[in-house]
Amino acid sequence: MDDELRKKGLAKMNEVYGWEMPDMPGEFFALTVDHLFGTIWSRPGLSMRDRRLMLLAVLAAQGQEELMEVQVTAILHNEELTREELREIAIFVTHYVGFPLGSKLDGAIKRVTAKRKKAAAAGAARDSKDNVNDAVQMHVGKNVHDRR
Repeated sequence: MDDELRKKGLAKMNEVYGWEMPDMPGEFFALTVDHLFGTIWSRPGLSMRDRRLMLLAVLAAQGQEELMEVQVTAILHNEELTREELREIAIFVTHYVGFPLGSKLDGAIKRVTAKRKKAAAAGAARDSKDNVNDAVQMHVGKNVHDRR
């Protein structure tokens, strides 16, 4: 493992998602952090906004609701787009991917917005560790801090 690439990848992953992701073992994690974030997300030439817009469109076209929620959470957490801009993206994308897939993006935006509003009303705004746990639970069904 290239330690500099790993550090660069973890830093970019944390920037992209607003996470506090610890370094974790495993080949899949290494591929994700080192290649996707250390190399691909770190390339010059596109802004974070450009990358987000493309990724939202791709996820909508694939119907990847859980990943859309992760992206929308990160976008709102990082204050990269407003809820209104996200809604316009959903409306626009729907006309290219079709109503069933576009409505999944709209639903993801509504669910994330509702979770954030509920947390804010309870005075318990979600933090970056919550985002990590959401992603880990989505993929492996357990909390990032679970021992088993």
